[in-house]
Amino acid sequence: MFFLRACKKQSVPYTPVWYMRQAGRYQPEYRAIRQKYSFFEISHHPEVCAEVTRLPVEQLGVDAAILFADIMTPLKATGVDLDIVEGVGPVIEHPIASLIDVRGLKELLPERDVPYVIETVKLLNEQLSVPLIGFAGAPFTLASYLIEGGPSKDYHRTKGFMYAQPDVWRALLDRLAETTIVYLEAQIAAGAKAVQVFDSWVGAVGSQDYSEFIGRPCAKYLTL
Repeated sequence: MFFLRACKKQSVPYTPVWYMRQAGRYQPEYRAIRQKYSFFEISHHPEVCAEVTRLPVEQLGVDAAILFADIMTPLKATGVDLDIVEGVGPVIEHPIASLIDVRGLKELLPERDVPYVIETVKLLNEQLSVPLIGFAGAPFTLASYLIEGGPSKDYHRTKGFMYAQPDVWRALLDRLAETTIVYLEAQIAAGAKAVQVFDSWVGAVGSQDYSEFIGRPCAKYLTL
């Protein structure tokens, strides 16, 4: 298991390389599945989700598998009205704008809210010959979607929210950090051998803003 050894900074015969989009449009098998199921519907069917996760492992011979899911999966499961729009990405029906909106975000209870994710991880733990990587979105990236209402090129609304309502911003990031930790802990308990936190859009802020507005909630991941 060279991947896990590399994660632990142990000696390995080669350096593992991360390739994004392991499951995707380059696979005719995946395209056929998408003819039957929407993105989120795949994750709600453990057998199908496990198949999509296994495809690149079986075809490419990679050293690890990455769980097929979306960073928005736990938020949708707790009642956030969102959809994955083809060619766009996550789109939020009612963006967050106030403390009332933040308080409206429900607590994630994995066994109740994402049992299909847990079941998929358990299935893959039995089926795979390589380690499974679980994952979740980081607070800033999740917050950016919730505030912007979808993808953004400049994150002006997110930064404006952060600067104008710092207390509400911190409350939002704390809630998102708690959600992400609980979600990752459930994946680990189900059999994920490693987990990754995706902060896809945090490069939109400078180091000073990161330290002041973002770093503290993210430090909670060190408890995992």
